[in-house]
Amino acid sequence: MTDLMRACLVSEFGSTDVLQFGEVPRPYIANSDTLVRVKATGVNPIDVKTRSGKGVSRFIDRFPWIPGNEFAGIVEEAPYELAPFQPGDEVFGMVLTPHYQGTCAEYVSAPFMSLAKKPESMSWAEAGATPLAALTAWAGVVDAARVHTGQRMLIHAGAGGVGHFAVQLAHFYGAHVIATASEGNLEFLRELGADEVIDYRNQRFEEVITEPVDVVLDLIGNVSADTGSRSLKVLRDGGLIINVPTGSWPEMHEEVAATNASLRASTLKLSPDGRILTTIAQLADQGDLRTHLDATFPLEQIAEAHELVADGHVRGKISLEVA
Repeated sequence: MTDLMRACLVSEFGSTDVLQFGEVPRPYIANSDTLVRVKATGVNPIDVKTRSGKGVSRFIDRFPWIPGNEFAGIVEEAPYELAPFQPGDEVFGMVLTPHYQGTCAEYVSAPFMSLAKKPESMSWAEAGATPLAALTAWAGVVDAARVHTGQRMLIHAGAGGVGHFAVQLAHFYGAHVIATASEGNLEFLRELGADEVIDYRNQRFEEVITEPVDVVLDLIGNVSADTGSRSLKVLRDGGLIINVPTGSWPEMHEEVAATNASLRASTLKLSPDGRILTTIAQLADQGDLRTHLDATFPLEQIAEAHELVADGHVRGKISLEVA
């Protein structure tokens, strides 16, 4: 095995033109790191934002930078003899860039606690595009909202990457799920388990929802049509709003406090937890969770994938296959 690998390399922030390819040293493994040969990776809004100079770009202090946070692949090298994942094992997982080199490359180094066995029911492309969005959905629906039978939950952007996982998880754990999307995605949401669907372009969700909800999972914020602020109108006393996209509603806490002192509000951060990914894999293999791919590209067409995600109308996920 050569000490070099092919990767997508970003040498400056900007448009998709900065997504170039070249050879760099393979990542090393230290401590609990595991070296994985990448078969597929996903493209997420955070990747697009960071490439353009937003997102987590302020933490990137050296170039070239390799984008990508999630992956599926085959273990190439384990940290020690009895480590949970050994060479040849099929895994999927997530790393947080820029703490680790990104996943748009032939190899990635990741702590074994951030890995799980790849779901047998998923293709490489599906598994590679699952971890970040699924873990985010889990953090919102299960950890923060403490989803349970009978709970009423409103999920904005239900057909997107995080949203389509959130709808499925909320449905699986017994919540009454209300989801917003464009008209063309309403039937898709029903198939995922949504009990009520709302066309956000032609309906005001705060006028359509007649009974207050317990939780709003806000995957939009105030960057579009004041979605976050309007969501406060449908929350019951003591209800919870969870705002996910970083920076999408800076005044959330002040506005919530001014609206109703009994309401609770939280932002959200995720952790690449392999134990949760194991549960997600089990749900997938038993047919209770699926990854919908809107499109799959070879890694060399990453610019097209970034443009699709930036457009903001992806159904489910976009996957990149690594040759």
